[in-house]
Parts: sequence; C-alpha cells; structure tokens
Amino acid sequence: MTLIEASHLRKTFGSLVAVDDLSLSVAPGEIYGLVGADGAGKTTTLRLLVGALTPSVGTAAICGFDIQKQTEQARATLGYLSQRFSMYEDLTVLENIRFFAEVRGLKSDEWQPRCMEILDFVGLAPFKDRFAGQLSGGMKQKLGLASALVTRPKVLLLDEPTTGVDPVTRQDFWQLLIRLVSASHGNGDVSVIISTPYMDEAARCQRVGFMKKGKIIAEGTPGELRSMLNERMVELRGAPLPLLKKITAREAGVEDVRAFGDRLHIRVQAKQAEAVIRSLKKSIPAGGGTFVDARPIPPVLEDVFMALAHEDS
Repeated sequence: MTLIEASHLRKTFGSLVAVDDLSLSVAPGEIYGLVGADGAGKTTTLRLLVGALTPSVGTAAICGFDIQKQTEQARATLGYLSQRFSMYEDLTVLENIRFFAEVRGLKSDEWQPRCMEILDFVGLAPFKDRFAGQLSGGMKQKLGLASALVTRPKVLLLDEPTTGVDPVTRQDFWQLLIRLVSASHGNGDVSVIISTPYMDEAARCQRVGFMKKGKIIAEGTPGELRSMLNERMVELRGAPLPLLKKITAREAGVEDVRAFGDRLHIRVQAKQAEAVIRSLKKSIPAGGGTFVDARPIPPVLEDVFMALAHEDS
C-alpha cells in the first residue's frame, strides 16, 4: 500500500491555478523530492496533502485515509514541517516538544521518554532547557523536525526545511532524515515528501517530481531524469565567459548556455555535441575569445531542471 496518494488535485485561488491536475504516490520507505521554481505550487501541494487547504478538484489520502473525509485519522499518521518556524519562542526546547506531544494525545508516561529520545536523535538533548527563540536557524529546523516526529508518524511532509541554513546544517539535517527512513525499515516504513530548491538534495531522493505552473512535468529517479539529457551536455572552458556565452548561443545545434562557476554548460540537440565542439574551436578565436577546452559531460540534475524550467516558457 502506498502511504501517500494524490489523484488529479487542482487548487485555484480566484483566477490563479496553483495546483493543476496533480497526481502522485509515495511508497513506504521512500523519500520523494518535489522540485520547482518559486511559485511552481510545491507549498500548496503539501498544504493540500496535510489538509490545511481544500482541493477545488481531486482527492488525497494519507495511509489510506481520505484527507478531507477522514481528516483526523489522516493527520494522526503524519508529521508536517512548514517553511516558517512555528514553535513557541518563549518556551524551551523540551516544553515545545511536550506541548506538541500532549496536543497529539500522548500521556505523560509516553511523552517524557519519547521527547528525550527524539531530542537525542536530532542532537538537541543538550539544549533542552534553552528557549526556542534563542536557537540558531539550523537548531530551529531540528526542533521543528523533532516536533513532527514526536508521535512516530508514518508520513512526513517537509516544506523546504533547509532553506536559509548553512551547508553543514543542511548536511546534518539530511543525515537525520536518511537515518530516520533507514531505521524505519522492517518496523513500519516511513514515507517522506520533501520540497527543495537544491539539486544536490533532490539527488538524495529515491524519486523526484519536477513542478512547473502547478503540474508535475517530469518524474522519476535522479538517474532516469538525468538520462533525459544523455550525450546532450558539453562543458566549455575559456575566456571571457560573457563573450563565450554570446558566441556559443549563436551556434547551430545549441539549445541553451549557462555559466557553471568558471565554465559554461551547453545543452545541445541530440547527436550534435561533437559538431558543436568542432565549430566552437573555430568560432571562439575568430570572435576574439580564448578557447581552452570543450568536452561532452554527463548531465547533472541542475541541467535537467534548467531544461524543464525553460521548456515551452
């Protein structure tokens, strides 16, 4: 049985279509990444799945419970972490976890050991008496995750949980998430949907759905998605980059050119990589630039994201 199931979800706000005929399913033990630009509909999708919004059309079920018709049963099985920090800043770390545990119906003999277990899991046990308002951004996100985990949910919905935190904290958060899913195997697997703007995070997911204008326009494993651009990416090194970009964009067979650090990533039409490289060796010096090297490279998820984001724009 899939733990998360959405069928033909649509959500409108007046004339704005935020989610448009969206369907997805997430299996037990799976981390599903929802990726898209700002305004693509990721947050609205998660709010529909958690029951905070009512769909204009379509249905969603969490652990087999219809989120609209069996709201309380569905919510009892899930944990939700929103973009905005929603803990009480004038309560301590432990008091916050206790509050959410008791709101969800845990008795004292249940919440006391569970709270300390969760705080130890996320690395906040030494800070249990610190006020939430005095925590760093990364620690606040860990506290939010702890509150979502206190009732041992079967489903986690995480809305850009690492946005605005440093790379080390992002890595720590993902290690926690992977440990959580790994530990759940054989003991009632947990399903996770995480929305993220970071392609390195998307690559950690078992499956990824790219959203655009409220629709999932591509879905698959990271490997399957990267294969969409197999033999269609070229890396170019030379100088100056702005001039190289202009010259490259005019080449026949070139679909897109983007700067990646001190070099360019070029997306070419199928079977045009070698022809484009041969042409650039001549056109760049002729145009006043310096050609250092060009070679076919394997695509990364960011290449796929940029291709999908600008498709039929």
